[in-house]
Amino acid sequence: MAVLACLVVAGCSGSGSGEDKRSGQEILDEANKTMSGLTSVTVEGTTTNPEGKGFTGRITTDLHNRCTSKTTWNWNGAALEQIRIGETDYVRPNRAYIEWWSDKPMDGDQDRWIKTPASKAEPGDGLARCPRDFSSFGTAKRGEPTEVDGTPAISVIVTDKSVRTGKYTFYVATEGKPYLLKVVYNGSDFHTTTSYSGFDKPLDVKPPTKVLDTTAWSH
Repeated sequence: MAVLACLVVAGCSGSGSGEDKRSGQEILDEANKTMSGLTSVTVEGTTTNPEGKGFTGRITTDLHNRCTSKTTWNWNGAALEQIRIGETDYVRPNRAYIEWWSDKPMDGDQDRWIKTPASKAEPGDGLARCPRDFSSFGTAKRGEPTEVDGTPAISVIVTDKSVRTGKYTFYVATEGKPYLLKVVYNGSDFHTTTSYSGFDKPLDVKPPTKVLDTTAWSH
């Protein structure tokens, strides 16, 4: 989860005339500024280790305190849905998730959302934070022009002394606004692909129905 949570952002734009001579760092800095100014974005990621075990995640967020997410683990079928509105989480785990965390078999199906304070979230439990950190790190090297799902882009290769087993490749749009489109991490420890879409799309985040309220239990 940490990789998805700490992936930082790149940047670039193809506006203007003449040859684009910006450095990789300049490209990243421009995209960081653009992504940080978004009112909403959807982030989808997949992480796997060398044995093929991993998880997928999707979050749509206003970058502040309203977001929806779902995380699914491929090795045990566990899944966790989440709606965060301010200081409140609404979560819906499936049966495999509950059995995984409780280490006990569960009878029946789980289809009810649970209302709980966002402060109860713990690292590694699958719950997402709404803010995204779009900031540069490491050493950036400008790559080659390419496309991401048909959108012209430029690649930027990033290495960092704290990450000795792999490298990051950032893909930034070169037409229109310099959005970050995708980040790929290749390493001996794991592989991660993170895609960005839905830039500034209207965000409709509401509490679900059929809610079990546990907030009163915390007092």
